[in-house]
Amino acid sequence: MKSQIVIFFTLVMLSACNGPTKSGVTQQPTLTDYKVGEKWVWKFKGVTTEGEIRSEGNDTREIINVNGELSITIGHDTIAVADMVKPDKSETPKYDWPLEVGKKWKYEQGWTSQDGTTGKTSQDVEVLSFKEETVEAGTFMAYTIQYKGRITNSRGYEAASEEVWLYAPTVKNFIKLTQKQDDFLYLEELIEYSKP
Repeated sequence: MKSQIVIFFTLVMLSACNGPTKSGVTQQPTLTDYKVGEKWVWKFKGVTTEGEIRSEGNDTREIINVNGELSITIGHDTIAVADMVKPDKSETPKYDWPLEVGKKWKYEQGWTSQDGTTGKTSQDVEVLSFKEETVEAGTFMAYTIQYKGRITNSRGYEAASEEVWLYAPTVKNFIKLTQKQDDFLYLEELIEYSKP
């Protein structure tokens, strides 16, 4: 289950973003927001309502220099930051920039997990707030973004899905994720953020 969740959101949730302006609006990410040596560490845990732990551990990502190009390590993968911050031309994007409280949109995406399973995510999205939020890594101003809908896959899985992402512009990433899918709860929280 963790591999499916990570594949859904890894690229889009790692996008940097410029901080909110005085009007409370956060603009589209840019390449210059990242620096070599920036590092994020999250702890994650996925558990069923019956208490079965299906995934647990830490996830570390770091900005590195690969032949003069900023890249980010994500597990065993390395992705160019320039690719991550390209504007999403989709009519149903993960983020509908600029972010601001009260904004609503539809998010839809087809995906393939690491084991080859294909699926689709379809959710209604709303930015609920922008306020101080505290996680293990510290206290940050963060957007609360709620995603509600359904997830299906090629193995016959179908579930109602509700997610709440806390996205902090100052760390250019999410600081907490709470995801519920029928009888499964997945939590991810930033425990460390460092920059050069």
